[in-house]
Amino acid sequence: MTDPNASHDGGCRCGRLRFTVKGAPLITMACHCTGCQRMTASAFSLSALHPSAAFTVTSGEPVIGGLHGATRHFFCDYCMSWVFTRPEGMEDFVNVRATMLDDARGYRPFIETYTCEKLPWATTSALHSFDKFPEMEQFPSLLAEYREQSR
Repeated sequence: MTDPNASHDGGCRCGRLRFTVKGAPLITMACHCTGCQRMTASAFSLSALHPSAAFTVTSGEPVIGGLHGATRHFFCDYCMSWVFTRPEGMEDFVNVRATMLDDARGYRPFIETYTCEKLPWATTSALHSFDKFPEMEQFPSLLAEYREQSR
């Protein structure tokens, strides 16, 4: 996942919704919030943040699911797999669900968020943990550190 020139394909469980993301992610994450737990039916969600320009839906028509607020979670309209998110206030970015990539073996969360809601037995290999989200001022240094350690 760290090759800046690589192209990664992915899709939903049934295969009707397909996408391509180009380049390395800006950062990778695990979110332990109860919303992510419920939408994934798991202990946390895994995601990779990419510039919107690097992300293309190649087939299918995503629909908004989960909460219908400013942060928009997109799902396959048929199998209802959660595929990506457009975070509120970050229109230039897309958060791809890492497990929706055809080959997610190279994925490793760099940060974990909402550890205040984490299930006691859930652990990740993330290098940085946050009770909620990191402060916006922390993101430049986190992105730089991720970029450096991903080389």
